[in-house]
Amino acid sequence: MPRARCARIGIVSLTTPGTFVEPAPSALLLLGRGVDLASERGVECAGALPSPSDPDLVERARAARAALGDRAFVLGHHYQRDEVIAFADVTGDSFKLAREAAARPDAEFVIFCGVHFMAESADILTSESQQVVLPDLAAGCSMADMAAIDQVEDAWEVLVEAGVADDTVPVTYMNSTAAIKAFTGRHGGTVCTSSNAHVALRWAFDKVGGVDGTGKVLFMPDQHLGRNTAVQQLGLSLDDCVVFDPRRPGGGLTTAELRDARMILWRGHCSVHGRFSERNVADVRAADPDVTVLVHPECKHEVVTAADMVGSTEYIIKALDAAPAGSSWAIGTELNLVRRLADAHPDKKIHYLDSTVCFCSTMNRIDLPHLVWTMESLVAGRVVNRVVVDPDDAHWARVALDQMLALPGY
Repeated sequence: MPRARCARIGIVSLTTPGTFVEPAPSALLLLGRGVDLASERGVECAGALPSPSDPDLVERARAARAALGDRAFVLGHHYQRDEVIAFADVTGDSFKLAREAAARPDAEFVIFCGVHFMAESADILTSESQQVVLPDLAAGCSMADMAAIDQVEDAWEVLVEAGVADDTVPVTYMNSTAAIKAFTGRHGGTVCTSSNAHVALRWAFDKVGGVDGTGKVLFMPDQHLGRNTAVQQLGLSLDDCVVFDPRRPGGGLTTAELRDARMILWRGHCSVHGRFSERNVADVRAADPDVTVLVHPECKHEVVTAADMVGSTEYIIKALDAAPAGSSWAIGTELNLVRRLADAHPDKKIHYLDSTVCFCSTMNRIDLPHLVWTMESLVAGRVVNRVVVDPDDAHWARVALDQMLALPGY
């Protein structure tokens, strides 16, 4: 299973606005052509990539992008590095990008600079005439890998045998495979993002008697987002939450535990956000008592509880945009975004929450050599690394996505 790649650095300056310490260049070495068969869709990279040391690489990217013109639409996730974001037509989180792709029906090619489950969502939401391309098919997601469809189907059978399946609504995070989204659609559930998880959970509970009733939600695949949302925004308790471990018989839970639970949380997590700790929060507060700690809801519950503010990627960006000059912030999310926020706000003190810098290793598989290879291949008439979702999975995943779009706020 892919891990977050890390480099040890000191905590950044807490006195000078706009100061941000970069990790050593060796810490950001690209995964390039590496093989990662344990990833969500791990494969070897097809074709010969340009060398990352090619001095003409940026110019080649510009030429290929210009040659494709309106035939291609390039999407860049917030966690991508700057060299890739420079060629993106739109940046955003995973669902925003998928919707942007669907809003460009004239684009023959959708080049998704993100990870595999994001490209799957784009393929589901775009028309049959459009082709979604992922520059490196091995750019999977460790969180999505933690919920395989056979494991989820087996888990549902455990709920059936415990007599609770009829009172359980599945809700899957956007960060899941198309097969898991399809499972959710088949069983009357919905998809959620980190922005609307509380709305999705309330909708799910309303289907089985309300938040104060006895019905349940099976939340996949990130246990932390499910727990944080249920406790902090819906008023449930930690005792209402149990963790289903697909590697243990019966999920490691007794029938009584399943019957008493309100939130059945899948044992999954984000390899980056899961690294932040209470100690990180205490250390940054000790260094700067005026700091505001802002973290992503994929962080552990104790980190979210210790922070000042919690929110999605888009929430974090908007919070920094609205922050007063001279304010001090410690951000608990992926490195590339924090670095970009620091560059965009030189009048503010923006720090990475942890002194051990961790970035999403699979997201960083999409580098400039892969993007150049992809675009030049399309210019030459070769469609590489196309992502196509099974039609039946695409149908039921679309049902779940459409249900999310019908929720208040969309």
